[in-house]
Parts: sequence; C-alpha cells; structure tokens
Amino acid sequence: MKTTTRLLFVCLGNICRSPAAEGVMRHIVEREGFDDRIECDSAGTYDGHAGELPDARMRRAAAARGYNLTHHSRLIHVGDFDCFDMILAMDDSNYERVHRMAPSLEAAAKIHRMTSFCRSHPGADHIPDPYYEGAAGFERVLDLLEDACTGLFDEIRR
Repeated sequence: MKTTTRLLFVCLGNICRSPAAEGVMRHIVEREGFDDRIECDSAGTYDGHAGELPDARMRRAAAARGYNLTHHSRLIHVGDFDCFDMILAMDDSNYERVHRMAPSLEAAAKIHRMTSFCRSHPGADHIPDPYYEGAAGFERVLDLLEDACTGLFDEIRR
C-alpha cells in the first residue's frame, strides 16, 4: 500500500520563498512520478498577503525555469500540524515562529529547516527573502530551493 507524504513549506508572507518551494517540489514530484505519494502546500507566518498570488517577480523567475506558481497565500494554523508530515521553514525566524505554534513535542518534531536538505550548497543556513532584492535575489532563492527540494525528495524516496 502506498502512503502519502504531505509537505508544508513556510516563509513569512507566503508570496516568494514558500510558494516557490512548493512549485519546485511539485515539479520534481510530477517528473519522478510520485504525484500520488507526495502532496505539497505552502503557508506564511504573516497574513498580510492572504489570498494573493506569489510575487510577480518570483512567478517570472520561476516560469523561466519551467515552474508555474499558482498558490494563493494563506496563514499557517495549528491544524496544519495534524495535516502535514513535514513542515519546512525557510529561515530561523519562521522556524522559531512555527515552533512556538506547535501543540506538542510530536508536532514540533515535524518542523525542519529547508536548507538542511541542501546538497550542492552545504554552507547554506537559510533561504534568503528576495522581496527587497533585485532579480539576482530571486535566482539565488530558486538555486537553493532546487537543491533543497532535490535533497528532500531523495530523503522521502528512501
């Protein structure tokens, strides 16, 4: 029997990093034929962009690499700890915010730093927020997310 692994990617506003991680991971999952075994979603720790599509600059950078980002921003909530197997934070600030929300030690054990799955960027300790950066910032985020999502996929597949 196949089991489904449910992943939730989390950043601050859920308009740049986490929807990009969701899009990159969906692409890998579909390419590898695991779309019936791995589900992806994303959320933010700040609700100021709730209901919005990802930032247009991130959508453009992602589209240039073949990723279609259509997620609408939403706030993470306590119920997500019941729904998801892994919650992947983009940086320390969001990692700590999500930890403070965890309703139990078992729930907290589901929280991981996204960069802990990087293989080609072993020194990366966070996925930087490109919101106030230029185009190079969005490209850097996608480089890191492609690496981390590949490592995450390999980990789940094992």
